[in-house]
Amino acid sequence: MNPPVTETPIPIRPAATVLICRDGGAGPEVLMIQRHALSDVHGGSYVFPGGKVDAADAQLDVLAHLDEAPERLHARLGDPDIDAVTAAAIHVAAVREVFEECGLLLAEGVDGPGAEQAAALCAAGLSFNDMLGRLGRRLATGAMRPWSRWITPPQALHSPGKRFDTRFFIARAPVGQEARHDAHEAVLSAWLRPRAALERYWEGEIALAAPQVMSLAHLARHASVDAMMAEAEGRVPSVVRPLTFEIDGHRATAYPGDALHPERVRVMPGPLRLVLRGRRLEPPGGFDDLLR
Repeated sequence: MNPPVTETPIPIRPAATVLICRDGGAGPEVLMIQRHALSDVHGGSYVFPGGKVDAADAQLDVLAHLDEAPERLHARLGDPDIDAVTAAAIHVAAVREVFEECGLLLAEGVDGPGAEQAAALCAAGLSFNDMLGRLGRRLATGAMRPWSRWITPPQALHSPGKRFDTRFFIARAPVGQEARHDAHEAVLSAWLRPRAALERYWEGEIALAAPQVMSLAHLARHASVDAMMAEAEGRVPSVVRPLTFEIDGHRATAYPGDALHPERVRVMPGPLRLVLRGRRLEPPGGFDDLLR
């Protein structure tokens, strides 16, 4: 008798992303980039800048190049399962990924020319850590606040075969710097009002993955970046473990608080369930459910 076939568990990789926000004439805007169509994660979709935590992120000289102690960053994440070194590496990865993907450098005293100088050094072959050492800059990790934490389910609706434990941060856009996508991983960058981004998604103009849909729905409830930052300051980041399933022939995902989810306490505003119909994720009550 042959032993039962078991699937190899998909490893969960740590990652970080940042909701870079600014106040616009019609309300707050968030920076989004469009992934290259051939990207193996969310190819062609609009996402917030971010990516995997690299080994080098834990090797940065934190005393010289972080504006806050790792222990303080660890406390903000509210995760007893990691140590302060890991917490610092997650923050470094968040800043590094924003810099690599859209040219914004969240660092003390860095304006537009300073960000361009940093980009030129990296283009010449310096690593991110070495660039910071050359310029003597400290990352503005204290300007970021943890917003949420998304853990990819085993049977994800998007990018199957990959799982991430992604920390979402929120930060104000750095003054004097201009976002420029890298034209490699990101082929477009845009400042979008959260509701407008959701409307474009609903009309089929842009593609979004579920964490982006739900994060935009959350941001859309705020009238200013001050309000967003105040919320982040006043709570620990919500942990979101989506549950995927099939219903009426459609794939769907449920969030904590939904009747089908094992975690019965809601952790974020917005709908508790999204159903994939064609290429669009839809809450039970249609578009308005995203913003109620």
